[in-house]
Amino acid sequence: MVKKHYSLEKNKNSNDENKRKKICIIGDIMLDRYLYGKANRISPEAPIPVVLLEKESISLGAAAYVALNLVNLDAGCILIGKIGEDENGKIIKRLLEENKIDNFLIENKNYKTITKTRIISSHQQMLRIDEEKIEPLEDREELAIIDYIKSKINEINSIIISDYAKGVCTENLCRLIIDIANSNNIKVFIDPKKNNWKKYQNSYLINPNLKELSEYVGFEIKNEDPEVEKILNQIYSELKIQNICAKRSEKGITLYNGKSCVHFPAEPIEVYDVTGAGDTVIAVITFMLSLGHDIEESVFVANKAASVVIQKAGTVPIRYDEFISIIEKKEKSKLVNLNDLKAIIEDLRKKNKKIVFTNGCFDILHAGHVIYLEKAKELGNVLIVGVNTDSSIKKIKGEKRPIQNQQDRTKILSSIESVDFIVLFDEPTPEKLIEIIKPDVLVKGSDYKVEEIVGREYAGQTITIDYLEGKSTTSIVNKIKEIE
Repeated sequence: MVKKHYSLEKNKNSNDENKRKKICIIGDIMLDRYLYGKANRISPEAPIPVVLLEKESISLGAAAYVALNLVNLDAGCILIGKIGEDENGKIIKRLLEENKIDNFLIENKNYKTITKTRIISSHQQMLRIDEEKIEPLEDREELAIIDYIKSKINEINSIIISDYAKGVCTENLCRLIIDIANSNNIKVFIDPKKNNWKKYQNSYLINPNLKELSEYVGFEIKNEDPEVEKILNQIYSELKIQNICAKRSEKGITLYNGKSCVHFPAEPIEVYDVTGAGDTVIAVITFMLSLGHDIEESVFVANKAASVVIQKAGTVPIRYDEFISIIEKKEKSKLVNLNDLKAIIEDLRKKNKKIVFTNGCFDILHAGHVIYLEKAKELGNVLIVGVNTDSSIKKIKGEKRPIQNQQDRTKILSSIESVDFIVLFDEPTPEKLIEIIKPDVLVKGSDYKVEEIVGREYAGQTITIDYLEGKSTTSIVNKIKEIE
């Protein structure tokens, strides 16, 4: 059914012409705004909580979030949609430019850029404020989009219709796009809304969630395999769509091709935020198929990708290294680069996680290291370990060190359960790294005096931990020398 091992690079290189082409996303574009704060009291004006605002973040949403997932996967894409000539429209244009997303935008001064503002306190979404003016595209706007697609058709390998029922994906536009795509042997992927699925006929794949599937059939579907299989079989012939890929929340995904169902179970993980997970699924399915993978492989990987993004706070797309780990069936690497670490820290802050940081060479890992790291982890929720690079160690300890190179040292550290993330630093001290991380707790060994610990001014608190007596890299090296 699903192969044991896939090579992304192999598939990329096997179809250079397809690799150069782009995935076109057409649909409703939104701006997602998140307001984070603490709610510690009730308003005297009304029986409602008062939220003390601490930070704000903005990100691309809906069809634009599909595009963001694709560029994060190093896929070329073109985003087509509509925004208003307003401040939020300007923000969307800026974010698209910053993320290098090619786009064709219909800008209308009478249209309000769709914006969703979520107020969050203590991991809970307390309120959502929607700004929108739902109205179908004008005839001239439909024509402009169709003309643009026709002009770019030779640059496109797949099309995604991301329909949030906000007016862009009209019945006429959907039918015209599907006709153009089929005439050019281009697959069309549908993320549907509402129950008018006739406008999606003759597309390659439709990707509803269970709620959307229930709305289409007119009654609530039980989230059980036999019930879902029965419904998919009943509606398949009337849909006239090659594949139905049903997203079933905690039950995973079910794929039906008119002959048989394949179930892809969900990962047993802690769910933090499901916002945007469906967008990630359709982005990954389309991307995988565009590289030459078959439909079952593509859904398998998309299901895994969804399990990654729902562990993040807000609409945060899957990172390329996370995707590669899924493709190559590797364990998620604990070694991250500095840019990815910044994104991870931002996510941890949103979740109010207590971050602990420590550092060292970890040249010959021993029991003392393991116990030290376990004690450090007990001081918070997440332990980040800074590791000196080979060149850094040579500057500190001489040309004969390290004994083990940085690849081996970080590989061994990754196997320790208490360690969550590892980051290399090239300087003699981790001061710059600590300034970026700003840990809640900075940890060093008790051979340091607190007032001498580098980077303590950037940490919430600085703590020293006793080493395990008689356990050190130096003592191990000396014993080896005695044997020789």
